[in-house]
Amino acid sequence: MLRYLAPLAIFVVIGVFFYIGLGRNPNNVPSPLVGKPVPTFSLPSVTNPSETVSNSALAGRVALVNVWGTWCVECRHEHAFLVELSRAGMPIFGLNVRDDRAAAIDWLDRLGNPYVSSGFDPDGIAAIDWGVTGAPETFLIGSDGTILHKHISPLTARVWQDDFLPILREHCGASDCPFLAAVGGR
Repeated sequence: MLRYLAPLAIFVVIGVFFYIGLGRNPNNVPSPLVGKPVPTFSLPSVTNPSETVSNSALAGRVALVNVWGTWCVECRHEHAFLVELSRAGMPIFGLNVRDDRAAAIDWLDRLGNPYVSSGFDPDGIAAIDWGVTGAPETFLIGSDGTILHKHISPLTARVWQDDFLPILREHCGASDCPFLAAVGGR
């Protein structure tokens, strides 16, 4: 009898694990950095190597940090929405990872540049400090310099409405987020 029940029990346990796993959102990967200060970084700008992009640029403002690369197909899919957010007044900083500078500059020239500035991280060293697992990834930064949210996969209007706006409404006053009304927040 045990000989027949053991395989059945194993099958049921595996089935439960599959059922639980299939019900989870694969883009919702908890980040140990949420609630903590942004990592310290200092990188040359993609468009002007003599300028520096660093964590101090994020101080005192609500902003997005978007991890991107010209090699990233999904980055291309989200780019138009980033341009739209930028035009509405949302400050977006870029982290260009494992890329070619000339290709990145061409990308921004052709598709529009949504970034206040974008750091060039050709070896992905700063990306490691941010806990980046791939691109695109987008971080929501609070005015106190803490990471409020991390999103893995393309940032779309639906994701913006469902995931980012509720957090912005909770953490932003009119002085912290003057752009909020323009990006669908109030």
